Amino acid sequence: MTPKKSRARRSEDPLAARFSGGIWAVLLAMVTLTLPTAAQTIRIDSTPSHSTNSIKPTEALGAAIDRLPYGAADKLFNDEMVKQVLASGWQTVSYRQNTELHIEAWHWNPQGTWSDPSGKGYFTGSATPGPLLRHSYGYPLPHRGVTHDDGTDYVGYSRLTDGDPATYWKSNPYLTKPFTGEDDSLHPQWILMDLAAFQLVNAIRIAWAEPYAAHYLVQYWTGAETFDPIKHPTAGVWQTFPGGTVTGGRGGTVVLALSAAPIPVQFIRILMTESSNTCDTHGSSDRRNCVGYGIRELYLGTTTPDGKFHDLVRHTPDQDQTATYCSSVDPWHEGSDLDEKAGDQVGFDLFFTGGFTRGLPAMIPIAMLYGTPEDSANEIAYIEKRGYPISYIEMGEEPDGHYTPPEDYAALYIQWAAALHKVDPRLKLGGPIFTGVNKDIETWPDANGRASWTARFIEYLKSHGRLSDLAFFSYEHYPMEPCKIQWSNLYDEPALVANMLNIWRQDGVPAEVPQFITESNLSWQSGESFVDIWGALWLADYVGAYLSAGGQGVYYFHYMPLGVHHDGCNLSGGTFGFLSTDADLHPKQPLSQFFASQLINLEWVQPGDGTHKLFPVGSDIRDSAGHLLVTVYAALRPDGQWSLMIVNKDQENPHPVHVVFHDPESDSDSFFAGPVSSISFGSEQYQWHPAPDGGGMAAPDGPAARTTLSASSDTVFTLPKASITILRGAISAHNVSK
Repeated sequence: MTPKKSRARRSEDPLAARFSGGIWAVLLAMVTLTLPTAAQTIRIDSTPSHSTNSIKPTEALGAAIDRLPYGAADKLFNDEMVKQVLASGWQTVSYRQNTELHIEAWHWNPQGTWSDPSGKGYFTGSATPGPLLRHSYGYPLPHRGVTHDDGTDYVGYSRLTDGDPATYWKSNPYLTKPFTGEDDSLHPQWILMDLAAFQLVNAIRIAWAEPYAAHYLVQYWTGAETFDPIKHPTAGVWQTFPGGTVTGGRGGTVVLALSAAPIPVQFIRILMTESSNTCDTHGSSDRRNCVGYGIRELYLGTTTPDGKFHDLVRHTPDQDQTATYCSSVDPWHEGSDLDEKAGDQVGFDLFFTGGFTRGLPAMIPIAMLYGTPEDSANEIAYIEKRGYPISYIEMGEEPDGHYTPPEDYAALYIQWAAALHKVDPRLKLGGPIFTGVNKDIETWPDANGRASWTARFIEYLKSHGRLSDLAFFSYEHYPMEPCKIQWSNLYDEPALVANMLNIWRQDGVPAEVPQFITESNLSWQSGESFVDIWGALWLADYVGAYLSAGGQGVYYFHYMPLGVHHDGCNLSGGTFGFLSTDADLHPKQPLSQFFASQLINLEWVQPGDGTHKLFPVGSDIRDSAGHLLVTVYAALRPDGQWSLMIVNKDQENPHPVHVVFHDPESDSDSFFAGPVSSISFGSEQYQWHPAPDGGGMAAPDGPAARTTLSASSDTVFTLPKASITILRGAISAHNVSK
């Protein structure tokens, strides 16, 4: 598997995001602890007007297919694998766009045209259907300016400190006036250097490429030593060096005396606000070559009285270079940049006809941060000409992970939306596809002191009259820090997802705009927790909590199995996926999240496109520390049955419970009556046994335990320890007045 995203900056403590009001208070009522040996009460608020959400399984319960290792698609798309995977019950599919994560141009169709007929420039895939597309690949961008971000630790390096004066970074031309219609100063571009520690600096040497910056500032970060501007953008401010203001830049290689005496700094930023609009090495035939900014190499350090420059920068063509970051990258590239071995973005024809989508409309991405509007428009035109159904279109990939300013993402969003809606005005577009943090995403404050990324993105769309182009708001969900997962982290999940829904609304996402988690698992690095019973309990809790709190859809990651492998946590195996496989990717055994998936998709909800109403639930089962041990998610299914998905997070004890359906409006209670299906999966049905080589296996490995009870008002249901239990049946027709 292509290593999943290196989310090094997501180290916030999930407990810091605990949310105790609003939806969370409705979702999980908090009452007094009673002894675990006594029957306790689960109380469902069954008043119809108190429903917290309505969902359809075919739309709300999905899975995600990401980039696959080179050669894996031909092994995975077969009848045996399709049958195994579909047995999990997940419905609609989201196609993940991994090439953009790695700062690559995506040739979704290898057939197309280059802006330069010699096989370089800006590539536009053909909208005309031809040979069936089974594979597609990425092309690393030669003008990149990033050493490390959420995807580049595995591939590539910056051209700003690679030691080669023939290479250069260049900013995205689609963020300049000819494309945005706005002055370039409203979309300033920047590059940032990290010296890794405080060092004395009083001079900078910039080897400009064309086009160069005519107006720019050289600044240093004044935050505390432990708070850098990437991870903590509001913990300091950018201060312009005394000699760091340039208003008449002429390009070439320049040395600036930044201060009379050296200043101790670690982070340095060059903020560019006016371009020379001269043409780069690719010539003047394409205006995209002649806008934005370019830099060949950066040098930073001190000058001595004799005029000698002492450079502190490491210039190497690899990840050991002095780290740099940038605001954007020009998507210009060449055919020779192709990197098939980095992984296979499954071709659209194979994706739609291979069996995994069930024929349902799928969520499709377009490459926006490192693509062109014409290419994206042709992509959607191709899919529609083939007759493949599309549910939604995600715009770009993880702009927060690439440090893209919200105004820049919004400016691109508007351009791409216009191009896509020319193809089909009915298309539902959305984003921004955040990386999966547990709190509001902050960026460097603007002139008005606003630091919320989402609030500024929404405001930009509003101010340009284009908020209607945002048909949904999407983000990923990887809540736990890898290698630090403990059993107690299970208690956090319901609050985390309810908190995120509330935060985006507070930031201005309109109430009528649905929210989706379009890629999710418990962490951004796999480990034993994924395949232990822990992963199953987390999955049920996450899905139930998010949908009950108002989310409109979740997409499990990763739909396609890629084996169990050692990923660095506790010398044990883990995987993104619910099946283990052999070396040739043949399925071996179902893992814990497979059984949890079945309980969610095939037992809790009624499979199909019928509307389910979700209702608030109160549970009074806590441990001595106050942790809620039992969480419950109630659905009124279209077949008229009430279905409860109950997660018992107590590792040691089963819990006997009464179940009451209470209608506050009539002040009356109802109860399960007649046959009630009880399906449980937990530590009694599944145990993971790690192996020191990073593998492992489950024994026992299911199935879930099933029984049918004849219920009445005094029935006590037993929740096994460390388990997920589905209780499903009709409730009494005659309410018992209190």
